[in-house]
Amino acid sequence: MRSPVFVDHHVHVGLVDLTGLADSGIGRVVDLGWNDDVVALAASAAVATSYAGRFVAAPGGYPRASGWAPPRCTSEVAEPRAAAAAVAHQVALGAALVKTTLNRDAGAVLDLSSLREVVGEATAAGLPVVAHCEGPGMVELALAGGVGALAHTPWTHRLDDEVVAEAVAAGQVWISTLDIHGYGAATPDQQRAVDNLARFAAAGGRVLYGTDLGNGPLPEALNLRETGLLSEAGLDDDAVLAALTDPWPFTSVDDGLQTDVPDGPEPFADRLAGAHVIRTEA
Repeated sequence: MRSPVFVDHHVHVGLVDLTGLADSGIGRVVDLGWNDDVVALAASAAVATSYAGRFVAAPGGYPRASGWAPPRCTSEVAEPRAAAAAVAHQVALGAALVKTTLNRDAGAVLDLSSLREVVGEATAAGLPVVAHCEGPGMVELALAGGVGALAHTPWTHRLDDEVVAEAVAAGQVWISTLDIHGYGAATPDQQRAVDNLARFAAAGGRVLYGTDLGNGPLPEALNLRETGLLSEAGLDDDAVLAALTDPWPFTSVDDGLQTDVPDGPEPFADRLAGAHVIRTEA
């Protein structure tokens, strides 16, 4: 079975070796935050790479003090009028999207006016905005600011049904990243994330496969634990395939790449283990 090429919608190319991804079916990745070195890293990556560039954050905000983020990885927005320069920097880098961080437990977060200005500037430049939301009130802030995508399925607490419904109604897309909460072991954070994603998907929400590759001991390949957790969240085979092949942040991609999944009587989840990228252009 041939399908559009599989995409990992959340990686950090500065932290991983992407060489083996194509042999497992992943032919495109989206880097969700690094410093300006991402331009060269993407150009030399073993798979097609789109990127957000720097994190757009409040002064001192996440991930500046995280310990894992590289130097000069944030464009700080202290007030609404600073948003234009921050977004312009991403555009100059050739970014395909803008990443902002809303994690009040790890530092300051953008106020609503500044967030709305970031979204407005990005929209005017034709770039979607994705947010790292961590902690109570952060998904609500992203929704109020018009953020169109979440870098992670919310995991710190169970979202109210009304918030989930608002996210679906707004057309927000959620990147899964379920396996980072346990790396193969069930944990309370993972269970909360699966529950939130299950209710989001059941209500019609758009789900993207993404792993946060570079965050801990994740396979540098198609993560079958992640696809298994998508199934646990209630996604059927067609929905898992849609999450894997969604071209976001672009409306469509035609680069001559497809993913081949072996045919056979085995369940789709088992056949995914044999997926690999093929090039179809003449």
